[in-house]
Amino acid sequence: MRELIKTLQAQPTSDGAGVKIHRLADTQLMNPFLMLDEIRSDQADDYLAGFPEHPHRGFETITYMKTGAMRHRDHMGNEGVIRSGGVQWMKAGRGVIHSEMPEQDSGLLHGFQIWLNLPAVEKMEPAEYNDLPHATLSKDSHEQVSVISGEVTVNRGAEEVLQGPLTGRATQPVLFDVELPAHATTELKFSPKQPAQLYVYQGSMNGVGQGHLALFTPGERLQLQAGKTGGHALVLSGKPLREPVVQYGPFVMNSREEIEQALRDYSTGELV
Repeated sequence: MRELIKTLQAQPTSDGAGVKIHRLADTQLMNPFLMLDEIRSDQADDYLAGFPEHPHRGFETITYMKTGAMRHRDHMGNEGVIRSGGVQWMKAGRGVIHSEMPEQDSGLLHGFQIWLNLPAVEKMEPAEYNDLPHATLSKDSHEQVSVISGEVTVNRGAEEVLQGPLTGRATQPVLFDVELPAHATTELKFSPKQPAQLYVYQGSMNGVGQGHLALFTPGERLQLQAGKTGGHALVLSGKPLREPVVQYGPFVMNSREEIEQALRDYSTGELV
């Protein structure tokens, strides 16, 4: 059974053109993940300015919308709207320039962006874009577990094996969403040799409250129990990278020299 190691609390901040978010960023504890941002507001002023055109290099971005819609455009010509329950998985690789702008001017906008590191040998590979609508995610028979990537076994007396639509990543990422009603329990199996992370975004699970990230040991099983008002959470796991991490804003590389090269490439128009 996986055991709880530590919890971290997301901190309020802003990004893009002033979008209000809550952020978790610890490249050592969250390895191979770099950052998790949550945007959740029904006040248009908190999100309407969005994330105008900006660059990335050296990692992958995963945008998962729970409620509302976000329009993506990038230098490769990709354009699409990430709607409720949908995912955009983008490998920045050598470089990408894109924008993410709310496709609404009122109502609740709730979603996440997760940064996943790339191994050194992939940091300069061509960029890649994947659009994963809600219907493509793998869901259990109770529709309480939705798998974006990796293989997950759900056990409630009988086992269900779920396979997310995205595969073939070097860091072997497992990413899924769990929504449990009050006091409900479930047992999950996935990547037993890798640690796991649980980000609670509504209610509570295993005594971990909303806005907190729980870190768990490797293990065969993760047992979850929702609190008295239920619990909704993202679960993340992946193969940690044993490589140096040097970050400067939207660039994540392995050395200061590589960061300086990324800045030069962006300023001269050679990033992409």
